Amino acid sequence: MGQKNTSLPGFLLMGITQSAELQLPLFGVFFIIYAVTVMGNLGMIILTKLDSRLQTPMYFFIRHLAFIDLGNSTDICPKMLVDFVMDDKTISFYACATQMSFFVMFIISELFILSSMAYDRYVAICNPLLYSVIMSQRLCQMLVGIPYLYSTFQALLFTSKIFTLTFCGSNIISHFYCDAVFLLPILCSNAEEIQLLIILFSAFNLISFLMVVLGSYVLILLAICRMHSAEGRRKAFSTCGSHLTVVVVFYGTLLFIYLQPTSTHSLENDKIASVFYTLVIPMINPLIYSLRNKEVKNAFYRVLKNPFKINT
Repeated sequence: MGQKNTSLPGFLLMGITQSAELQLPLFGVFFIIYAVTVMGNLGMIILTKLDSRLQTPMYFFIRHLAFIDLGNSTDICPKMLVDFVMDDKTISFYACATQMSFFVMFIISELFILSSMAYDRYVAICNPLLYSVIMSQRLCQMLVGIPYLYSTFQALLFTSKIFTLTFCGSNIISHFYCDAVFLLPILCSNAEEIQLLIILFSAFNLISFLMVVLGSYVLILLAICRMHSAEGRRKAFSTCGSHLTVVVVFYGTLLFIYLQPTSTHSLENDKIASVFYTLVIPMINPLIYSLRNKEVKNAFYRVLKNPFKINT
């Protein structure tokens, strides 16, 4: 017998594991991951906002990437931590819809912000003399604002499509957060239509992202090959190193999920991959940009020495 979703009391999140012995150790691990994520991304946001030497397009994009990573992790991790120590692992109908909506918005925004950063690196290396003219404040705001609007549209589309339908039978979600893919099996009808929409939009998002990033880096590589100076090539590689590392880790994880053969596909693999791109990647992104970047490290040292003169 179908149950109207408006009267649905909530969903039961099964979490990462059902093993009682692992609940507290996992709580400790993910608490540390979340704490590092908050400190790292919040620190990156503050540094790139306040330090006058970090007021460039590259750090403008890094600041928004940090905001997205912080938002994505905060959308999922606090509820996950609570579930490790509480017997009641339910999430209300509206909280589930909200969590899924923000997750979709942040994950799609990250894809296209990384694309914008690839274009920024292309302009910096291939057109250095015109960099400040091309990467104007207006263009930077557009390269950030359009992904936010586009991702919000998709988030509202998928959320409204799923949560205005009727759920049947079990309210168990075999995951640690509300994901559209795991909600589809408990829909009474139209699951195929929504699944097709998800596949089409996901394919478009991933292919668009890949085309922009590959196109930018092919042009960057050609420009580097034409450089006569070894120092110039080293600086060019250094300029792209952090971004390329983040792209490979993030896109590689997504490809692992979407390109798994059916014979080897499993729920446990999905959970591990989900942990990686929702919790681990938001933690390591600010570390990559700080550990590989002298300007960020210098800004951090300036804050430590004199926090009241950070803008000078």
